[in-house]
This record gives sequence, structure tokens and C-alpha cells, in this order.
Amino acid sequence: MTTTMTDLALVHVDPHWIIVNKPSGLLAVPGRGADKQDCLSSRVQQEYPDALIVHRLDMATSGLMVLARGLEAQRTLSAAFANRLVYKSYTAVVSGTLAAEYADWQTIDLPIQVDWPNRPLRIIEPLHGKPSVTRIRTIHADSVHNTTRVALEPVTGRSHQLRVHLRAIGHPILGDALYAPAPVLALSERLLLHATALHLPHPVHGNTMDFESAPAF
Repeated sequence: MTTTMTDLALVHVDPHWIIVNKPSGLLAVPGRGADKQDCLSSRVQQEYPDALIVHRLDMATSGLMVLARGLEAQRTLSAAFANRLVYKSYTAVVSGTLAAEYADWQTIDLPIQVDWPNRPLRIIEPLHGKPSVTRIRTIHADSVHNTTRVALEPVTGRSHQLRVHLRAIGHPILGDALYAPAPVLALSERLLLHATALHLPHPVHGNTMDFESAPAF
């Protein structure tokens, strides 16, 4: 049963970790400045002081995040992410209609690096970028609105990876204030990107546990 806490939906809680559904528009961790101290980690720590961040979602992205309870659980979960033992999937709505080939899973393999003059933006950089791989499949194409709902699986975990890859193939995410052109940005009041599934080993017994969250869009 999902419970709410200060506008957060706690999906699962046990003595070792917390699975939470982050809303769009909320930072995962505190930012710089007094106006950026409200965040997911601080809200969860109000009730669970031992909660520690393991991974992050962009402020504009909604969906599933895991927090460790205590340093040992944090180390174990961080190692699981580093060793790619965690499966994550996302749902997004993008501009345009994807080609028929995307009815089956396709791979976007485009290196990404920081766009240094325009930080925090990222760019595709074939020579010096870090290897970045995303799997993508069409869920539903809307010919009336010229948009497509897609499933995404990040194989690597670069900052802004999904947003940069989708722009690179000509299908930016609706409502993306960083990477979408103005007409696509205007199609949604928020970024239409949601972390829908998280499958990962429990930090104590190691059995894989599955969590899912349907997008609100």
C-alpha cells in the first residue's frame, strides 16, 4: 500500500531501504542557495533520518528512486548500480512519429560529454564523449498530435542521457526546458519523462525486487 509523506509517495519501506516516487519539479538532493534546500532527500529524512541517496533523477523527471538506510546499505546499493545489476526503465512522450523500426527495441549508441561553455548542458561528442547507450521502443504513436510514447532503458547512466539521446535522433521530449526547441517545450507544462520500473537486488538478502510506477501523463 502506498502512503504519502509531505507530497511524496512511499512505495516500499523496510529497515534497509526506501523506494519513493519523486514528483516532477523536486530536486533529488539540495542545490546551491537557500531556495534550493527543499528536496526529496531532506523530505524523506524528516521521517527516516538514516536515509541516504544512492542515485538521482533530474529535477524535471518524475518516478522511482531508491534511498539506502545507513552507510552499509548505501555502499551495497551503490555497488549494484556501478556493476549494472540494477534495471531501470522509463516512459517518455516525444515529438514526432518514430520510424517503423522502433516498434522493436533499437539502440542509441552516441557518446556524451559536458557542453563546457553551456553547463550543465550535455552534447553528443563522437571523439571525446563518454560511451552512452540507450534502448528505445515505441509504445504508441499519436498521429493526430504528432507525438510518440516510448519506452526507454538506459544501459549507461550519463547525466541527461535520455534527453540528449532523444534530441539527437530528432525526437526531443515534450516539455524539455533544456533540450527541446520552443514549439516542443510549449506542448507540456512539465518534462514528460517518468522512471517507471526499478528492479534491483535487496541490500541484505540480495534477492531481486521489482517496483513499478505508472506515469501520470
